[in-house]
Amino acid sequence: MPLPFWTLGCIYGASSVVFGAFGAHGLKRRIADPARLNNWSTAAHYQLIHSTALLLTAVAAPHNAVAGTLFTAGMTMFSGSIYLLVLDPQRFKWLGPVTPLGGLCLIGGWVALAFTKRPSVSQFQRLLRT
Repeated sequence: MPLPFWTLGCIYGASSVVFGAFGAHGLKRRIADPARLNNWSTAAHYQLIHSTALLLTAVAAPHNAVAGTLFTAGMTMFSGSIYLLVLDPQRFKWLGPVTPLGGLCLIGGWVALAFTKRPSVSQFQRLLRT
């Protein structure tokens, strides 16, 4: 299995929990706008879901670099741009068009994963035994 996608999935998963906790606790001291706080929560939520998808890709479709790359790029662009836009909307307003591009990459990752040969039950059983 490609170690970079597994490692990236773990790092993105852990950082989504950190960002979510920061948004729920530390960010409220800096930002009062509920819409911006909700955007932060959405970014952390999508990052967590797609880091899990990246881990699934690394295990179930280890040779599908397209899906792994699209999930990684999508999380970086989608969630990353939202985090920066929430923190400083004026400074990072140029990132506005990056968010939907990241979303398209996330969709593309799912589509690429759909066209991967489905793993057999025995592959998952071997994984669970290790």
